[in-house]
Amino acid sequence: MTGRLTLFAAAGLAAAAPLLSGTRDAFPPAPAWPTHFEGRPLKRMSPTPLDARLARDFPGHIARFEDGRRQVVLRSLAAATRQLHPAKDCFGAIGYRLRPLPMVRLPGGALSSCFEAARDGVTFKVCERVIAVDGASYPDISSWYWPALLGQSAGPWLAAMTVERTG
Repeated sequence: MTGRLTLFAAAGLAAAAPLLSGTRDAFPPAPAWPTHFEGRPLKRMSPTPLDARLARDFPGHIARFEDGRRQVVLRSLAAATRQLHPAKDCFGAIGYRLRPLPMVRLPGGALSSCFEAARDGVTFKVCERVIAVDGASYPDISSWYWPALLGQSAGPWLAAMTVERTG
């Protein structure tokens, strides 16, 4: 009986440790979203019901913008998470045919991964990258995740996705 009690007590303390230790970050407030992205001014778009549904369980903040040419979706994160999915997973899950495109080198040298998404006669070029608070940039979610998880990249991070209609 003493062994079981000790086990349950240890399990309870382990579960509560992040809450008690003060090392767990409080959920951060919404960031001050940028006014420009990749040299273009941003205009905030009203959230849709789909945005609200996607944001409900996301461990960060999400906002959509337009820059006159494309939509820009920004997701802010304070910690590494598997809940930050690559855009191709989302587009594929809702029925788009996907075709990989070459990475794009942005002004300043950062790389962004890209793909084409097509459905019902409409085609989009979708590009994404993750930007760390220190300016480090990762061309896709996978290249960001492990350095973030292992403490080799400091947050907060901004995952940026651009969606531009091409056909």
